[in-house]
Amino acid sequence: MMGGANYPAVAVDVVSPQFCVSYPVDLSITRKLMTLEDGTFGVTDLNGNLLFRIRGKVFSLHDRRVLLDADGNPIITFQQKLLTAHRRWQVFRGESTDSKNMLFSVRKSSMIQFKTKLDVFMAANSKEDRCDFRIEGSWFERSCAIYAGDTNNVIAQMHKKHSAQSILLGKDTFCVTIYPNVDHAFIVALVVILEEINEDRSGED
Repeated sequence: MMGGANYPAVAVDVVSPQFCVSYPVDLSITRKLMTLEDGTFGVTDLNGNLLFRIRGKVFSLHDRRVLLDADGNPIITFQQKLLTAHRRWQVFRGESTDSKNMLFSVRKSSMIQFKTKLDVFMAANSKEDRCDFRIEGSWFERSCAIYAGDTNNVIAQMHKKHSAQSILLGKDTFCVTIYPNVDHAFIVALVVILEEINEDRSGED
């Protein structure tokens, strides 16, 4: 935990207020967590308690993922939208992919990027002339920040995790500090989408 830091008074409730707490939280996100029978990611707190997992739907027409809580209940579904100029993922409530249940979408801010920059648009922001949130930083360094809109208000910070556990787990573990009153499920979804976009080997947009 980052003690004594001055956190901006930004409350972010996107998925559900049940995923918001009044203090900063550090989560570990591990691709292919060994203890998971099914799923591509496991999300734990620093004590190793499983909070979320991501189930991939590999054989579906769309590249689709479902975020589950620790009990296996689906919280949100995200899928890559095909045939768009900028790589775009759409996120829906529950296991729905119906447009009326869309929460937000994420896309690369430009087609050619040397640094990571993604724009996040809430479903109500149909004009998309300004992003509601943005992700910036270096994915290679695993140091990205998530900001509220066009401001410098950071709502979550991603960083490399240096510990005996991460050495054991390999490079596929990274840590994210979520600021107070910010929706954990929303941030986990953004980090997983960030990973999916950056791990996409095809290089095509």
